Amino acid sequence: MKIIKATLFALKIPFIETFSHSVKSRTYSDSIVVKIQGEDGTIGYGEAVARAYVTGETVSSCLKFMAEEIFPAISQIDYPLFNNSSEPLTYLSDISKSIPSTKTDGIIAANAAKTGFELAIIDCLLKSQNISLAKIIPPKRNSVIYSGVITSSSIEKALKNAKYFKLFGLQHIKIKTTGEEDYARIQAIRKVVGAEVSLRIDGNGIYNVESAINAFQKLAELQIDSVEQPIPRCKPETLAELKAKSPIPIMVDESLITVEDAKTLIANNACDFFNLRISKCGGIAQTLEIAKLALSKGIKLQLGCQVGETAILSAAGRHLAAYLDDLLFIEGSYGKLLLTEDISTESIHFGNGGKAGLLCKPGLGIEVKNSILEKYAHKIINL
Repeated sequence: MKIIKATLFALKIPFIETFSHSVKSRTYSDSIVVKIQGEDGTIGYGEAVARAYVTGETVSSCLKFMAEEIFPAISQIDYPLFNNSSEPLTYLSDISKSIPSTKTDGIIAANAAKTGFELAIIDCLLKSQNISLAKIIPPKRNSVIYSGVITSSSIEKALKNAKYFKLFGLQHIKIKTTGEEDYARIQAIRKVVGAEVSLRIDGNGIYNVESAINAFQKLAELQIDSVEQPIPRCKPETLAELKAKSPIPIMVDESLITVEDAKTLIANNACDFFNLRISKCGGIAQTLEIAKLALSKGIKLQLGCQVGETAILSAAGRHLAAYLDDLLFIEGSYGKLLLTEDISTESIHFGNGGKAGLLCKPGLGIEVKNSILEKYAHKIINL
């Protein structure tokens, strides 16, 4: 099936409250929603979240690459529909490979732009046959359990969030660190949630090797299960040095963008965990490829998310979370717990205990409200 039309919606959906970490404070979602139409009239939706400090992409560079490179390329392809003889993961991989990517000055990989179209194509092709993505990557569990996140804030606000999460029954919590008063904040949080709740921290690259080791020697007393991206993206040998000396397991995030990154990190024994994020890693197919590499080499997995993502990326993440073996931590599906409005008719956010059900409707499993896209779009590009 050929893709005959596409519309790009650059969104700004306000947050209920500011989300902050050491690199950025955000008050709204800055997702790009991709709407495509197949030649049979079927509509599919995808989502891209550009992060300059992650892949190097911005909203502007994403929109430009999508309009000038990706859509002209994919509109020339006659995509096969899925059938019983198709090998599911190969089918997804072939879609991914059909979408251009790039590495230019300042951009590590155009993974967000690629993800937006990959998800839209998958959604469109499967909807045209009334097939759920759950048939392609079948769930291996009956529900998905999500984590909570405490942003970088005052101790008072952190404790307020911790108390709420405890009442909400969350068993996994991630805490954003700033390098200032981290021990006091995390110690206070630990006292509130108790010893049975899993705590992990995310530095977003605020440390160097020496300051990280010094901080972690003390923070380890608080039963921290992992520290995410403690130092900026760097040579894997530097991460390996930190891993060898750290009393807390090291998780990579911004250091893990491409499949090549994954191979290099593994070869250098540079980390204990991979944080997979669909938009960061270039879509479902590439995320699955990275996960397969990790699991084959004993690297543990977290499925992360992009702050402010809408129901589209949340739905894709739900399918992956239900399918992947050995995920220790899962993030995302905040929906209207963070956004003032989400774009789907279905409620996508998790409930008590972080629990969320599976998605079984055709495509990604959600129905997008075009009225919400138009309401919050600050730029619309018709292709």
